[in-house]
Amino acid sequence: MKYLKILIPISILSLIFIVDNYNKYYMPNTSFEDESVFLYVMEDDSLAFNDSISKYIKSEKTFYKVAERLEYLKNKKTGRFKIAKDIGNKDIVNSLKFNNTPVNVTFNNQERVENVAGRVSKQIYTDSTSLLSAFRNKKFLEDNNLNEQNVLSIFIPNSYNIYWNSTPEDFRDRMLAEYNKFWNKDRSEKAKKIGLTKLEVISLASIVQIESRRNDERPRVAGLYINRLKKNMRLQADPTVIYSIKEYYKNFDTIIRRVLYRDLNLESEFNTYRVYGLPPGPITMPDISAIDAVLDYEKNNYLFMVADPNNRGYHLFASNLSEHNRNKREYIRWINSRGIYR
Repeated sequence: MKYLKILIPISILSLIFIVDNYNKYYMPNTSFEDESVFLYVMEDDSLAFNDSISKYIKSEKTFYKVAERLEYLKNKKTGRFKIAKDIGNKDIVNSLKFNNTPVNVTFNNQERVENVAGRVSKQIYTDSTSLLSAFRNKKFLEDNNLNEQNVLSIFIPNSYNIYWNSTPEDFRDRMLAEYNKFWNKDRSEKAKKIGLTKLEVISLASIVQIESRRNDERPRVAGLYINRLKKNMRLQADPTVIYSIKEYYKNFDTIIRRVLYRDLNLESEFNTYRVYGLPPGPITMPDISAIDAVLDYEKNNYLFMVADPNNRGYHLFASNLSEHNRNKREYIRWINSRGIYR
């Protein structure tokens, strides 16, 4: 009886300990209604972490006890962590240790790498200055036969799963890997057959992208420029003039709806009214349809084009100058009637 009297309190204490331990580790401790939430953990920012986690749990006291015992608090990692509904403290901590979840990073129609850096910095945990520095890193450019004028070429518009806590270098290298993957055997052979490098295809595609917003017309526009390149004619592409103006005045926010004759003489490596061949880099980020339009360009005899006043978004094409001048007069009458002088 004496031993039984001793054992009963011990058993009760053990049971209390087990129940208490279970409650701390395994009882649901989340306080949100959605099936899951994402917690963003920033480096060395305990205050922000405390504020964030408090929004999603019922008992901060039990959570921090478990987190300390599982040695999480001293080893927090940055990232975007998915926490499921109705889980206990142990599973919450494990989610914060091992459930780093990528974000969908998207970008398109970016005019310069500065714009890419700004766009991406809003989607992952890094700033635009650090991203831009990584994009323009001298060793990276030299190792990959790139320069500051054409590095925009490696960014293929798409949606990518990227870890929120990726470093600028991680992101840049991932984009280079995606660029190399994009240039599969089929596309590489087409570029070689045309007689253009991959970077030159991107530069031409950037012009095609701006010249025509109509996907069905882009192969025709690309064919026209291929014809000019083969004949060693200047491309005389208005979008390159507009880019040159923006670059010259260091104002890429300006809107230019009409290219004037005086603009054609602006000295710039990008002004294809002055220089022969392609510009030294893309004038915007071409989308995949524009790139493929160059690789699968329409074989035609066109050398000139002007916007079609009667078919919005499309162009009037011509094989000779006299035909082009007729089309051009029609377009000038239309644009003057609209009062567009810049």
